[in-house]
Amino acid sequence: MMTTREAIRQVAQQLKDELIICTTGYTCREVQACNDRPGNFYMIGSMGLAASMGLGIALAKPQATVVVFDGDGSVLMGLGSLAAIGSLAPQNLVHVVFDNEVFASTGNQPTYSASVHLDALASAAGYRFVRRATTLEETLSAWRHIRSHTGPAFLLVKCRPDLGAPAERVRLEPEAITARFKEAIHASSKS
Repeated sequence: MMTTREAIRQVAQQLKDELIICTTGYTCREVQACNDRPGNFYMIGSMGLAASMGLGIALAKPQATVVVFDGDGSVLMGLGSLAAIGSLAPQNLVHVVFDNEVFASTGNQPTYSASVHLDALASAAGYRFVRRATTLEETLSAWRHIRSHTGPAFLLVKCRPDLGAPAERVRLEPEAITARFKEAIHASSKS
């Protein structure tokens, strides 16, 4: 099974011009380390809100593809967002959840995702396309299928917690993250 870092890097390397919302903590740090770009919004704090933010952007900018990089702990903190996404059904939203069954950023305390299957919740909430992956090959195959289907889509990537030090903290201040992301949204509106 891939580590969370390996899983994030594999999916992040598939990104082109999508708008990305990264949940707080180590996910932001890993995406910054492997694929930093203006179209990435790094949440600083606000755990549990990445999917809600992604939903709002997807609804406001239907011509852009919006990808949410989330964690199991974050999804569990904001389960209502699954129902909102399923009900409002933005066709341009892809929700990727890296599920390592721990709150990694705060000390690897266990989450409930070993017994609460987040992909089943997404399916029940109304996501149109749901896949689970546990290997690199399954992850890349699921990503290709997701990109060829109408959303909202949900990809659950089961992984194991990382060993060693995390990537460096996000270098940008929240205001700078917001400013460059707004520019990326504006640029995506022109294409």
